Amino acid sequence: MKKYDCDQIRTLAYEENVKFLRLMFTDINGLFKNIEVPISQLDKVLDQQIMFDGSSIAGFASIEDSDLMLHPDLDTWLVYPWHQEKGKTARLICDIYDAAGNSFAGDPRGHLKEQLKKMEALGFTSFNVGPEPEFFLFKSDENGAMTTSVCDCADYADMEPIDEQNICRRDIVLTLEELGFEIEASHHEAANGQQEIDFKYADALLSSDRIQTFKMVVKQVARLHHLHATFMPKPILGINGSGMHCNLSLFDQNEHNAFYDPTDTRQLSQTAYHFIAGIMKHAKALTAICNPTINSYKRLVPGFEAPVNIAWSTSNRTPMIRIPAPRKQSTRVEVRSVDPTANPYLALSALLAAGLDGIEQQMEAPKECQCNIFQMTAQEHKEAGIEHLPANLRESLHYLKNDSVVLNSLGEHIVNQFITIKEKEWLEYCRQITPWEWQAYSHLF
Repeated sequence: MKKYDCDQIRTLAYEENVKFLRLMFTDINGLFKNIEVPISQLDKVLDQQIMFDGSSIAGFASIEDSDLMLHPDLDTWLVYPWHQEKGKTARLICDIYDAAGNSFAGDPRGHLKEQLKKMEALGFTSFNVGPEPEFFLFKSDENGAMTTSVCDCADYADMEPIDEQNICRRDIVLTLEELGFEIEASHHEAANGQQEIDFKYADALLSSDRIQTFKMVVKQVARLHHLHATFMPKPILGINGSGMHCNLSLFDQNEHNAFYDPTDTRQLSQTAYHFIAGIMKHAKALTAICNPTINSYKRLVPGFEAPVNIAWSTSNRTPMIRIPAPRKQSTRVEVRSVDPTANPYLALSALLAAGLDGIEQQMEAPKECQCNIFQMTAQEHKEAGIEHLPANLRESLHYLKNDSVVLNSLGEHIVNQFITIKEKEWLEYCRQITPWEWQAYSHLF
């Protein structure tokens, strides 16, 4: 990641013919927001003098105390490769402060920074994350609106001509590389219209920034191909949904992977086992943050490869947690339940807190599950001590409210606003009369 100072930003803006600057931040729901200013306001931006109305964003500030300040992170400077006819547009990702100059308690990015400081106090220097956000591509109609038709009928790793949108996927990759991403692989996923593009791991803050940038680029490039991209976890009944597997690792002060131990039979350290145990203990509460929408739980059902069981394995892909084969500096814990609607800053804050709790409390990881959990009976689950993730948003919120570690990892402001927003979402959903209900009941009663 490049490092920039104010003078370098001014020089780059001039040399790149930048005419507009987007000051971007993330709300509690995980949506990218921005305040756009002409480049004539660059000095004001660099002096951290751009304000916005926090009361107009759900879960942010009250109307009585709504002035919030945008403090740009200069190292997030990017110039977009599109819309260049009248000059280019650049972006800076910002942290949010209140009018008194204090870090805003409702800022997800700022809160992840605070959680990383707690990690450092325990002797770790880096929390590295390799995310794998999947998405679907849908066709557009003659007016450019999104249809319910997926863009192809391809399967996992298929090639053209079956994989009809490989050109779109390649253009996404090329755009991401132009913006500084190191792309490791791209391919068609298992469901019709489903895609995956994997980019290299980075520290948690940079990875979160990249997830947000990735989503924006995918949607933008898809539109240029007359397609619509969605990160909705389960857009289509009867086929696999989209996840965002998160590969996690901790590094110590010697830049050594704290999860690796060559003397262990699995080459995993006690720190790794404790971290796994912490994630598993807090798994039900974590689900509210890592799977935060009504639709998230349409993905978390048996039969479509989504991990619904709280267990771990070194090779088996049916549990919630898997340990991929690479070792040494590449040793990592893959949490497979997370989906791409999760706010990355909040999800990684919560996952880190849960893992660190396992380390601090020296929790013992349960026995590794080497069987295909999807083929086990309910009695076999019970005998193996395998519990299940919450079945819906309301259930996961119940566990969240009763988990002090996950609650504390988010802070009082974010927790209260998040729960309020999600309980309202659940209530609105429960009031809906769905086509399924009409079809199932209208002719019977």
